[in-house]
Amino acid sequence: MNMQNAKNQNPDSKSHSLVPKGITIGLAMFALILSLAGYGFRLMVGEDAGEVLRHAAVIVPAFMIGVPFLFWLGSRILNKIKGMHIASWNAISLGYLTSCISMLWLMGTYS
Repeated sequence: MNMQNAKNQNPDSKSHSLVPKGITIGLAMFALILSLAGYGFRLMVGEDAGEVLRHAAVIVPAFMIGVPFLFWLGSRILNKIKGMHIASWNAISLGYLTSCISMLWLMGTYS
């Protein structure tokens, strides 16, 4: 048995992410565009800028940081407690995908 096969069969070897980093970065950029698009429209219509900015200060970080962080945290907990091997990058990607879908759903609901 050569060294490469022995290395691949080692259960302790570090798992690799299934999702390329470019996909995750693209999802993050799309989530940012989605989260800011509605506020630009509200400002163009003439709503109070202070109210729009206060709302954006809560919602944008929730979708850009909160949701992906919760998915990452959940993956860390499952890895520790259940012995699963969920790559952090995959969890963050799923968090951004969920953010995008949630924002599109909310936009569809209120349009």
